[in-house]
Amino acid sequence: MEFSSRYSRQVVIDGFGVAGQKALKRGRVLIVGLGGLGNPAAQYLAAVGVGTIGLMDKDVVSPSNLNRQVLFRPDDTGLAKAKLVQERLSRFNPEIKILTFQQDLQKESTPEILKQFDIVLDCLDNLPDRLSLNQICLSQRKPMVHGGVITFYGQLTTIIPFAGPCLRCFSPGSMFACDCARAGVLGPVPGVIGVLQAIEAIKYLANVGRAMVGRLLVFDGLNGTFDEVPVKRDPGCPACGRQRHEDLE
Repeated sequence: MEFSSRYSRQVVIDGFGVAGQKALKRGRVLIVGLGGLGNPAAQYLAAVGVGTIGLMDKDVVSPSNLNRQVLFRPDDTGLAKAKLVQERLSRFNPEIKILTFQQDLQKESTPEILKQFDIVLDCLDNLPDRLSLNQICLSQRKPMVHGGVITFYGQLTTIIPFAGPCLRCFSPGSMFACDCARAGVLGPVPGVIGVLQAIEAIKYLANVGRAMVGRLLVFDGLNGTFDEVPVKRDPGCPACGRQRHEDLE
């Protein structure tokens, strides 16, 4: 299989190579939420050549998005995010396939949509929706990369259902339970976390490196630090605990 020169800096990487690029081309990634996290994640997944990218978001662009959602312009206000991102990624890399789902996460068709993909990126901006997505991914045993941001801070973890903790196994903390509309977020912070989410998805598809399973990466933009916090699976977790796992068998 021949690849265009745009991927030449990737296929020469030791341990990745042509096999890794082929895996990306076969890969199917769903991004749920096209805000500050979803924008950079989508852009880099398209750039590296992930073969199929799904985009799920029901929202339209508003002026308050523009400090961090870098694929949008002021004249995009009022237009659907999913369609705009599809259009821009298609021009950015015409070699890949981009699917759009302009709908709410709670819609009945969401579980069927997830079945089409290898891995899901949680780029949502509120805790209830994150926990809903967590539950859907558990029910389908679908890997999920969670990212969250607020003010100067961000966090990241990868969830492999029943192989480690899920999102309900640990408390995201009162800070991350807030939404950006109330607490605010510095524009570049979701860029940092969104790019790391893309890297986690790439590692999973290409089967390289060590996934952030059972580990929460915490970014402190004020002090310029990254800390890793170990997280254990909770046997009594209502989402993935022993009883729930047996119910899903």
